[in-house]
Amino acid sequence: MAALSGGDYRVREMVTLLGESQNLISYHLRLLRDGGLVRATRSSFDGRDSYYHLDLDCCAEMLTGAGAALHPALGLIPTAPQFDSQAPASVLFVCTGNSARSVIAEALLRQRTNGRVEARSAGTRPQPIMHPNAVRVLREEFGIDISGQNPRHLDALADHRFDTVITLCDKAREVCPEFGEGTRWIHWSIPDPSEAGGTDEDTYPAFQATAADIDTRIRYLVPNLTTET
Repeated sequence: MAALSGGDYRVREMVTLLGESQNLISYHLRLLRDGGLVRATRSSFDGRDSYYHLDLDCCAEMLTGAGAALHPALGLIPTAPQFDSQAPASVLFVCTGNSARSVIAEALLRQRTNGRVEARSAGTRPQPIMHPNAVRVLREEFGIDISGQNPRHLDALADHRFDTVITLCDKAREVCPEFGEGTRWIHWSIPDPSEAGGTDEDTYPAFQATAADIDTRIRYLVPNLTTET
């Protein structure tokens, strides 16, 4: 669970990461899925594979419930993140088209940190324009306007250094280049909402679900980007 709290992994990656057998890891993943603590998504790069993701909201609810059951004074008290103004964190979000997932993540991280984290996004094969539903969901659900923003190619940031690089697309993960030593790599396996099929109106609910998923992940990412002052 601690490993999955930092990003999404395939079973074989967890075997290497944890040094345990595949059968043992698969067994515990099945138990965690049955308990609602872990979710799985089919890889968009290799449909025979799956990525596992820890549902941190569910974990928080269960921990809070367990504390309250033990003693009413025991609960999780959220604290505001502290930022080191002398060394702000820098984060790059990467997907394929840079027209939906990564740009949504960039906008939400910037909003959740009031611009105190340098958030950028790019695509391995950027689309000509932002997806209309990405613009719409940020405007309607979060009050963010990205209508004047254009997709960016990853090559444009080749000389830039980031503290954290987060891939949100299984395909982009396979081709994303390295950004130097000391960069923290995270993968979020998030399906492309534009592939839900149909008109923009038909796929808008998929964009709402994707934005909500990304926002949840951002909320839990922020404390890991802060530096105590």
